[in-house]
Amino acid sequence: MKSLPTLVVLTLLGLGAFLPGTRAQDAPTITIRKSDAINVSLAGLGGAEGGTVGSVLQNDLTLAGAFVLGPAATASYVISGTASGGSLQGQVKDRSGGTVLAKTYSGAPRAVAHQFADDIVETLTGRPGIATSKIAFVSTRSGRKEIYTADYDGANVRQLTNDGVISVAPAISADGSKLAYTGYQSGYADIYLIDLASGARSRIVKFPGTNSGAAFSPDGGRIACSISKDGNPELYVVGANGSGARRLTRTRGVESSPSWSPDGGEIVFSSDENGSPRLFRIGSGGGTPQPVSTGMGFCTEPSWSPDGRKIAFTVRQGGFSIAVTDLGSGTARVLAAGEDPAWGANSRHLIYSTGSALMLLDTQNGRSVPIVSGLGKVTEPSWSR
Repeated sequence: MKSLPTLVVLTLLGLGAFLPGTRAQDAPTITIRKSDAINVSLAGLGGAEGGTVGSVLQNDLTLAGAFVLGPAATASYVISGTASGGSLQGQVKDRSGGTVLAKTYSGAPRAVAHQFADDIVETLTGRPGIATSKIAFVSTRSGRKEIYTADYDGANVRQLTNDGVISVAPAISADGSKLAYTGYQSGYADIYLIDLASGARSRIVKFPGTNSGAAFSPDGGRIACSISKDGNPELYVVGANGSGARRLTRTRGVESSPSWSPDGGEIVFSSDENGSPRLFRIGSGGGTPQPVSTGMGFCTEPSWSPDGRKIAFTVRQGGFSIAVTDLGSGTARVLAAGEDPAWGANSRHLIYSTGSALMLLDTQNGRSVPIVSGLGKVTEPSWSR
């Protein structure tokens, strides 16, 4: 495919109309290279399960944002395959007919479609896909706040907890095998751990006071959280089983919403020590917290991108909005109205909450689509890798 150097600048016109407290002249400008969009053709998939797999695959490739789906005559790559009997034989050929990807997948139609989609994304773009990832979130569908899980696109919603009390702040591990959350079964806020394969659950952080806001380290071996056993909520790191608690901060404020750097060496968090909450970063083994430049006040709920370059967060400017700060330049931009952002594995997509829905946002082209709705109030999404 020939490279098109022309830059297309898309300004999100009228953003101020739906971002409370944001002036129209402050609307972000998103620059996209046309050459980033790869022309692909999805040929009809054969076999008894070809229709189902093809539909899921098309949605995955559309949501990926890296492709333009069109006819084979103008495509740089043609995607085809056969799906039946719990097996998918998928292949991708380039314009000259050369095979760039050929693989057999086993499993349910949706699962094999997601696997094929992620392999296509990685093969053609060099970046990880998001189709096989899982999300966790809080929903009030039952009348109380409970924890739910789903596929990244909102399918296969499953109620994970049925505690009958407040269950909030879910954190799914990078590999999608474990989930930690804050529950009030004891009458106080404690952190619980669920093995998602077996369903086994244990209370792992139960110090006197409040124990909340768990976040898994990238390798899943540690958890950062807020613990108030020494007075006000401070940032701690504990083992994934709750052992070896180590205090990182010592302030007069409230430390909350930790998120790990991709190498596990640092943690970004929110602190209101100086008044309204701001973002800080600290070594995961301790040290002096350093402020994160955002140019904005009242910043909470940070999420560190897997590529290490960006931090998404919630900012209050009248209402709540999703913003992203670039750690290299220190510049920040507001992207959408909402809160609770969580990065996907590709460091391109965010999931966030509007209260009534979870949205999937492509931060490169500005496209935002609902993935979970109709479940009461849905909040606090967490995303596996």
